[in-house]
Amino acid sequence: MLRTFWPALVPAVALSLLLLSMQPLAAQNQNLIGGPFKLTDQNGREVTDRSFHGKPVLLYFGFTSCPDVCPTDLARVQRIARRVQKAGGPSLTPIFVSIDPERDTPAKMKGYVSAFGPGMVGLTGTPAQIAAITDRYHVYYKKVPYGAKGQYMMDHSTFVFLLDRNGRYVDHFGRTADEAQVATQIAGELARTSPRGRVAAAPGGGG
Repeated sequence: MLRTFWPALVPAVALSLLLLSMQPLAAQNQNLIGGPFKLTDQNGREVTDRSFHGKPVLLYFGFTSCPDVCPTDLARVQRIARRVQKAGGPSLTPIFVSIDPERDTPAKMKGYVSAFGPGMVGLTGTPAQIAAITDRYHVYYKKVPYGAKGQYMMDHSTFVFLLDRNGRYVDHFGRTADEAQVATQIAGELARTSPRGRVAAAPGGGG
């Protein structure tokens, strides 16, 4: 039986792998990165991923007690969002998700994100909710004891995630990437993923 089974199985497996490799990389990543979530915003309101549908999102994970990296990165996120609009792209919603729900209450998040402008959203939640969203975005974070007993810092990854107007993952960027280049890339990627961009790119479309 094995002699007749394996020759038939191998071509089928090879075909499946070939079809997977032919899928656009972005389409594959959309299945691997991101997904639904339920959290609490800086005003104490329960929100989900669908609450932000309609506008693209720049998503960053950090914590309010972060001494320098998070404030620097969030200011950078705001600058990139402004650059995207200047480059002809859409308005984006910058979202800051806490990886320190033990200390980052909605009230604390509200005071923190307000320093970066009125458009930034701060999200926190229960430890389980934070674990769920960081797992979906493959975000590393770890509590690190620091100073006196009971004090700690948070070690974490620092990627900025770009989501389209339907909340789907599009791309991510490291903190050392050039801001102007990132903004130009974002504007181009969002143009390709928008309904209008797809029509214009289709044969005979956009006429």
